[in-house]
Amino acid sequence: MSEIVTDSLPARLLADVEHGLAGLALPASPASLYDPVRYALGSGGKRIRPVALLLAAEAFGGPAARRRALPAALAVEVFHNFTLVHDDIMDRAETRRGRPCVHRRWGEAEAILAGDLMHGLSVRLLGEAETAHGAQARALFDRMVVRLCEGQALDLAFEAQAHVSVDDYLDMIDRKTGALLDLALELGALVGGADGEALAAMRRAGHALGRAFQIQDDLLDLTADHADWGKAIGGDLVAGKRTFLLLRALERTAGDAEAHGWWTRALAGLPAADVPEARDRMERLGVLDDAVRAVETCVRDGLGALGALPGGAAAEALRGLALGLVGRAA
Repeated sequence: MSEIVTDSLPARLLADVEHGLAGLALPASPASLYDPVRYALGSGGKRIRPVALLLAAEAFGGPAARRRALPAALAVEVFHNFTLVHDDIMDRAETRRGRPCVHRRWGEAEAILAGDLMHGLSVRLLGEAETAHGAQARALFDRMVVRLCEGQALDLAFEAQAHVSVDDYLDMIDRKTGALLDLALELGALVGGADGEALAAMRRAGHALGRAFQIQDDLLDLTADHADWGKAIGGDLVAGKRTFLLLRALERTAGDAEAHGWWTRALAGLPAADVPEARDRMERLGVLDDAVRAVETCVRDGLGALGALPGGAAAEALRGLALGLVGRAA
């Protein structure tokens, strides 16, 4: 991913988030519980969601609203890291951001407990946000939890399904990927004092940009430069993951028995040696172009929804963050 936080305001907000995470009061004992939590929260990353939340709060309510929103921003980031810990267990992943996953370093039981604690900590932090709309903030958070879990369940179920449509996939990523970004933008706007119409616009923006991010991620898995991507090219195809690209290829070849059969076999995972052929086939089918157009449409919709932001530096920085989110070079 290319650098996203370059503007001075997002850079300052990123520093606020890092300082806030480092300052969380976590006991030393039991070490088997708290050390994995500190490890997970200290793994770095772009902190896109909490920075977006703080920018939305400031756009609608000024610097004072941004300061009031910091606990909510920390809540979103802590929750996000909780999902990564549990996702890594379900995916049997070995590394996360260049380091051993929590469950590989401490064990699965310890990782599950650490994730559970982070979930609870995120709820506590949410309650510390200074807003007159605490009940509404909690309702938004609870809705996000349900949607994200539904998305994860659908993703797991897809692994055993012979037929998954592109529409099914988009519904899944709207929950699994989009729910937390929806929350970040809407919750930040809520703390900033946005009205109902603006809150709905922020939710639409998060929905569109979350979808754009995931489709772009699927595309980059096959088209990125390996040195920039940091992972093996075509890893999703080797793993047999249901992605926008694979499902679109299956739809495009429904009337061609040979081609459809080739992609059906890919559902079980392709040998790494077949990845270049898969890319060539997708290019001929127009699948890669379809993905590019889908990303462009979602970005346009997301930026259109961000038009509800009041003018100012925070609003401009949030638009820049949104473009950077999906502007990763292939």
